[in-house]
Amino acid sequence: MRPHLLCIGGEDHFLRIPFLIALRDKGFRISAAGSCEPSAFARAGFDYHLVNFARFVNPLSDWGALKAISQLIAHLRPRLVQCFDTKLNVLVPLAARGFRDVRVVSTINGLGWLYSSYSPLALGLRPIYRALQRLADRSTATTVFQNREDHAFFAHHRMVGKGPSLVIPGSGIDIARFEKAAAKGPSPAEIRHGLGVGSSELVITVTRITRQKGIPTLLKAAALVHRHRPGVRFLLVGPRENEGRMAVHQAEIDRYGPYVLALGPRSDVPALLQAADVFAFPTELREGVPRVLLEAAIAGCPIVTTRMPGCTDVIRDGWNGFLVSPRAPQILAERILDLLRDRENAKAMGARAAEFVRREFNLGITVARYAAVYEQLLKRRSQLPANDRRQLGQGSLQA
Repeated sequence: MRPHLLCIGGEDHFLRIPFLIALRDKGFRISAAGSCEPSAFARAGFDYHLVNFARFVNPLSDWGALKAISQLIAHLRPRLVQCFDTKLNVLVPLAARGFRDVRVVSTINGLGWLYSSYSPLALGLRPIYRALQRLADRSTATTVFQNREDHAFFAHHRMVGKGPSLVIPGSGIDIARFEKAAAKGPSPAEIRHGLGVGSSELVITVTRITRQKGIPTLLKAAALVHRHRPGVRFLLVGPRENEGRMAVHQAEIDRYGPYVLALGPRSDVPALLQAADVFAFPTELREGVPRVLLEAAIAGCPIVTTRMPGCTDVIRDGWNGFLVSPRAPQILAERILDLLRDRENAKAMGARAAEFVRREFNLGITVARYAAVYEQLLKRRSQLPANDRRQLGQGSLQA
């Protein structure tokens, strides 16, 4: 009988479908749950369950999500539950604590706004979430970190308990799928024609259009670049309207027109990356390993990003891209101009980044590492005495 794995994520959970397909190919029976739209999971042949939870602070919504996840576990009775997302890494272990035969694996895919921001709200919430994380860790079989700095941060704040923890870099990237999507998409010439940018040099950013992702810094850098190279166009790709109070207002972006174009979410990101001359990712967050950096690297697009955890796991300053301090528009602009002026060096950096990502972050390696974690947990349980296994199977719902 194939081991049953329930994988729970947030609104971007559909991006993990290649990961889930590869696990299914390794013999796992996969169910998925999350807050994103279910159609992509249905097309991939996965059993999917919608679980709504608020991305922002909302105790009432969180309590409802906790109960819904516990009920889902009671209904499916998976042997393994894998969760991603800062909030879900607290909610899921707490929801599963009444089911002693269920093993929870939490992946810390970045520390996000909660641990990156110095706003009064974030500073006030941190002690609460640290306490909740310690409580959740009691019901977590294994904690996976996507970069070593987050692992050290959790250890320093005693948020990793007796359960084993390890680092598995990033979520992996399905390189063949990305390259196929790029090949099937519009050509660089068609992209440029569709955007009406002609032969302009293009600097692209793919992310949520929020302040924490460094968009205000990017806009200031765009103005500085525009003074030196008026023909450069900046493309902002990603959602803005559903980002709440953290969103960058459209009026703020419009002040930088016509050399900054907000395109919103796009389905042709691989083709856009191949058409661009520079990829800029000015995030101010503690990222896991940003998927967009991996995709930009595979596309061979020269990268400028910030010295934040996760980003530094992909880019080595001056070798396969540039690293700059967050909230430093002058330096960001200078590095963008460096790549636009020295196209030979930019091309060499892009090639090194592509080779590095192919070697270190390809999906096959990532899936094999996760499968080994799951198999070790299942093996550990199977080695328990029969009487202990019967007791583990008698857990009750306690949400």
